Amino acid sequence: MSGDAPAPAGPPASWSSSSPSAALPTRAVVVDDALQWLRAQDASSLSGCSFVSSIPDVSETGMSFPAWLSWFAATAALLVERTPEDGLLVLTQTDIRRDGRWVDKSFLVLQAALSAGATLLSRKVICRRPVGHTSSARAAYTHLLVLSRGLLLAPARPEVVPDVIADGGPVTWTRGLGLHASFACIDVVTRYTASRTVVDPFCGEGMVLACANARGLHALGVEKNGKRAERARRLRIEGGVARKG
Repeated sequence: MSGDAPAPAGPPASWSSSSPSAALPTRAVVVDDALQWLRAQDASSLSGCSFVSSIPDVSETGMSFPAWLSWFAATAALLVERTPEDGLLVLTQTDIRRDGRWVDKSFLVLQAALSAGATLLSRKVICRRPVGHTSSARAAYTHLLVLSRGLLLAPARPEVVPDVIADGGPVTWTRGLGLHASFACIDVVTRYTASRTVVDPFCGEGMVLACANARGLHALGVEKNGKRAERARRLRIEGGVARKG
């Protein structure tokens, strides 16, 4: 796909984890509003999927802060509802300061997600700056939250990701998740689920999608900006390095 050409609403049936023909990892990026796209999905279109994403900050939306708070909660709840019961919802969120107050996005996620029927399975911290540095408008760390409506993590299987990820890795754009952090999210999915497709409804330039492909998973992204969507289609991981196509 190229430009702003329309794309299928969801992953093809052949992307399902039960399909024996799904050998080579594929990637599709839909140019659409994430919530509009999510509302159009049903259980069959997302079978075999797990979600890895980050709900956009108020600075990215053009909304007033009160409107964004409501939108953020509705988005978190919708993501929970669309995640299959045998899949995971992995969210990475960075706290901010707003009008002299601290905005804890992990609290906002959990408040909405738990009300929507999800359970918090794991929680990690990703360092955005070296330990010991102070921050101003944004926290120097990012929350990594693992949620599900149907899964529990087997106690006999040790955690695949450290509690503190000391370096999130290089990014391709200011708002993007780092390479190492993206791989950590994907590794949680491959460790604890049978999902064969990773969905990122706010995929930006596609780091999560590229890391999913590098781990042998199919990837489906949604991005409302056509230029970023095209970059997300082209980003590749080669030799452990993210390379723009």
